[in-house]
Amino acid sequence: MPNIEIYTSPLCGFCHAAKRLLQQKGLSYAEIDVAADPAKRQEMMGRAGGRHTVPQIFIGDRHVGGYDDLAGLERDGKLDPMLAAD
Repeated sequence: MPNIEIYTSPLCGFCHAAKRLLQQKGLSYAEIDVAADPAKRQEMMGRAGGRHTVPQIFIGDRHVGGYDDLAGLERDGKLDPMLAAD
């Protein structure tokens, strides 16, 4: 299973929703708090093609996008196959 990374900030409702979706699926992930470290926000923006809002979610080397993108993958049945690939 590929690594999952999620860039977040503490007061972000979409971040909490994304983490909850991953937790409900029994998935572990690395959380990177961009509010605590401005350099991490710059790192996130570089990896996410300039996107500056959180959450930004990565599965392996693939940029998934934000919560809406993650939820859309789940709704369309595309998240599990992505997680099974390595």
